[in-house]
Amino acid sequence: MWSLSYLKFIDRGRLLSQGLCSNCITRLRNESFVTQIQSASKPPWRVLFFGSDDFALESLKRLHVSRDDSKAEIIDSLEVVTLSRDTPVRKYAEQNRLPLHQWPDVDFSAQFDVGVVVSFGCLIKENVINKMPHGILNVHPSLLPRWRGPAPVFHTILHGDTVTGVTIMQIRPKRFDVGPILQQELYEIPKNCTADELGATLAVVGSRMLMDTLKHLPERIANRKEQPKEGASFAPKISSRMAWIIWEEHSCDYIDRLFRAIGYRIPLKTMWMGNPIKLLDFVGKCNVLFTASPCLSAVPGSVHYQKESNILLVRCKDGWVGFKAVKFKKRLSASDFFNGYLHQSVLRKSPSSNTCLFQSYKDIRLPGGQDNNMLLQNNTSL
Repeated sequence: MWSLSYLKFIDRGRLLSQGLCSNCITRLRNESFVTQIQSASKPPWRVLFFGSDDFALESLKRLHVSRDDSKAEIIDSLEVVTLSRDTPVRKYAEQNRLPLHQWPDVDFSAQFDVGVVVSFGCLIKENVINKMPHGILNVHPSLLPRWRGPAPVFHTILHGDTVTGVTIMQIRPKRFDVGPILQQELYEIPKNCTADELGATLAVVGSRMLMDTLKHLPERIANRKEQPKEGASFAPKISSRMAWIIWEEHSCDYIDRLFRAIGYRIPLKTMWMGNPIKLLDFVGKCNVLFTASPCLSAVPGSVHYQKESNILLVRCKDGWVGFKAVKFKKRLSASDFFNGYLHQSVLRKSPSSNTCLFQSYKDIRLPGGQDNNMLLQNNTSL
């Protein structure tokens, strides 16, 4: 009997010379036929990887290392699907000469046993999923069904979760993050952890879990579990609108979580004298112990300069928070902002009574104050 793996590598003329008719060759090389017959039942696997950002890159690197490790015997071949824009995954694939496909133009002339999708951002259609005999695995940085969606790490920090984790699941068409769970691992979040720090840690955890799942894939698929209906929540994309602070509504703890969630990418913002101003170098909740000042007030948004620590103090719903710098036309340290705009000599010349006050930009609703059940009901991509 002819070996299909052998047929893959010899040319058409040689097959004809050895007695196979043209129709037989075409039938044997038909993509769907070969995919069904040739699919491996155990490692090493032929993997098609879908990814884009730094979180995805960690899994791609581990797959690549495993492919080149003959002793591991988990990955046989590795090809990459990425987006058209310049992404970390695309750069790595080009630098390491991995076969590269640009979404959505994927060449399936080669056969794959299993797909892996990590932080890809595009729904994969059912006909593509069905080309993989073992489906497509997803590395998701949350304990599903909590925080389905594109920004789970951000919402984990913003909402003050103390425990999170990574889920390895099989994807389903038409809806993000609803497929059966193959493996989950809990991770206790360190105090004062930022979203960037948490994401980097979970990327490493997820890449390790991915390799473990691939090593035991048939067993994991046989024992997969559907996600529970209870406890589902949605993690929408982050945007610059989320950075606006509402001093009357936001607590010190909330502002701290907001900064740790997005502050390293999107500066927190407020309004001052009718103009937007960015708040930089957040130092957290501050104990205010100073004498009376023209700018000292319990009114939310009140600004005071603390000379001893060179910090701008701002009153929020339940206390004071501090910033070491702002960006108003250009970057200004706390002392520069004070000398230029809050010093007594400046205040005497100011016709406005709001010189010492940051105003809230209340036209924007922030996700931290929204009901996640409502988000689930209103989002059709779940």
